[in-house]
Amino acid sequence: MDKKAHLSVSAKKCSDPHAEWMVLGWDLFCTIKLLGRLVKLVEETVRLEHATSPNKPIYLVGDSFGGCLALAIASRNPTIDLVLILSNPATSFGRSQLQPLFPILEAVPDGLHSAVPYLLSSIMGDPMKMAMVNIESRLPPRQRFEQLSHGLTALLPYLSDLADIIPKDTLLWKLKLLKSAAAYANSRLHAVKAEVLVLSSGKDNMLPSGDEAQRLKKSLQNCVVRHFKDNGHTLLLEDGICLMTIIKGTTKYRRSRRRDFVSDFLPPSTAELKYLCDQVIGFVRSASGSAMFSTMEDGKIVEGLAGVPNEGPVLLVGYHMLMGLELGPLVERFLIEKNTMVRGLAHPTLFSRTFEGSSSEFFFGDWVKVFGGVPVTASNLFKLLSTKSYVLLYPGGAREALHYKGEEYKLFWPDQQEFVRMAARFGATIVPFGVVGEDDIAEFVLDYNDLMKIPVVNDQIRDANRNAIRVRDESSGEVASQRLFLPGILPKIPGRFYYLFGKPIETKGKEEILKDKEVAKQLYLQVKSEVESNIAFLLKKREEDPYRSVIDRTLYKAMHAPSHEVPAFKP
Repeated sequence: MDKKAHLSVSAKKCSDPHAEWMVLGWDLFCTIKLLGRLVKLVEETVRLEHATSPNKPIYLVGDSFGGCLALAIASRNPTIDLVLILSNPATSFGRSQLQPLFPILEAVPDGLHSAVPYLLSSIMGDPMKMAMVNIESRLPPRQRFEQLSHGLTALLPYLSDLADIIPKDTLLWKLKLLKSAAAYANSRLHAVKAEVLVLSSGKDNMLPSGDEAQRLKKSLQNCVVRHFKDNGHTLLLEDGICLMTIIKGTTKYRRSRRRDFVSDFLPPSTAELKYLCDQVIGFVRSASGSAMFSTMEDGKIVEGLAGVPNEGPVLLVGYHMLMGLELGPLVERFLIEKNTMVRGLAHPTLFSRTFEGSSSEFFFGDWVKVFGGVPVTASNLFKLLSTKSYVLLYPGGAREALHYKGEEYKLFWPDQQEFVRMAARFGATIVPFGVVGEDDIAEFVLDYNDLMKIPVVNDQIRDANRNAIRVRDESSGEVASQRLFLPGILPKIPGRFYYLFGKPIETKGKEEILKDKEVAKQLYLQVKSEVESNIAFLLKKREEDPYRSVIDRTLYKAMHAPSHEVPAFKP
């Protein structure tokens, strides 16, 4: 008879009040011993991988119990470059909403245990979201409903099998293992040096994951949180969640110890492009009905992007509309028409934790990173041009994108010719472009000056700007006055966005740009003048567009195929 069996028999035969405690103590000992084996098993794999590739990060993805395991391994290996992705980690098991039910589970008769899996399935996650995984969002409603029905039907057999896979004793033992893992992980949080990304669900009925994510963010040295308010405990199994997208959007993906925004970039997938177009910029995309024009070498203006060079390096230099509303349609059109990813130089604050909202939700700034945005620095521009990329640059930066009332379509460029000499160094082609339409989408109601007159709001703006990263000093002119704020706008019946990419300006072989500052300055002024001319041209020509209003465009699409491009003015 083994030791455990002997203790069990002793507990039944004797009246010793400590006998039951002895059995429970042995169960606890076995549970802790198994936990140690699991940690060592994964730890050996991690150390082997580290020995094989010592300069590459190792990613550990832990869901619930796995989150505790990942934290334990990280605490024991502080010198290994680890990135932990924790989905609703069970470190909050001691505060679980289900704690009052655990004693009841022990008392449930074996005959009723078959109902437990159905109870747990309703608690763990949203069956609808699980069944909708891989269902194309653009399908007709009837077809989507049919696929959803098939998905839900396919889930049911798995639920009935759970009672056989996880019998009562196994379930109770797993709960004890979970309790031990949570206790050990919490006791070792101080020793975790790894990068940590915590994913929490707003509808987690098993664990207080939202509160736990914030606790871990405060307790760990290097922790970022993303909260998904509409998802359940089984976050990674539900529709609308792509782990790779989240990793890229939070800049957790890297190939070496040091993150490089240029070389570490992974192009967006087809699914990510569809999600961006349908969900993220869907309203702006459909409401703006963007019309794009470009200029050929002979000066002729044509519809589409035919005038933009087919090979890089290309530097797109233009006007930044209010709140950057023009970005989404521009990036989408280059991907579709030229099969080219435009790498935008964005304000560094977008990449800092101070920019994250209190909700910690996956936000627009994360999508900027997924689609190639990098902090605007000279070194990043250098790297992008050296790799023959298509680079999007707004010399006016935040000052243009967050302009004041009455400053629509006014350029706020620095006094120095910052980008011209860099473009010439790599022989990049400069394409100046203008864009108009912000005044056709929204009415500007409150700008910075108005908001600073409102109590409480002005304090929030001051705090945000106090912690913001400064891109330029005062010597750069008015553009250095980059006060970050969220303007007050009222939507209009949408008009249309118009883009005009000017005649490409070659810098290849023009050594005088590098040697003579005056030549560089003249080219800089030429580019600026081209952008202003493009804006003026669009403002004038849009008056000739019979489909400038969204109502007219909607009627046109109703009379033609939905995929048919809505025409604009004749250039």
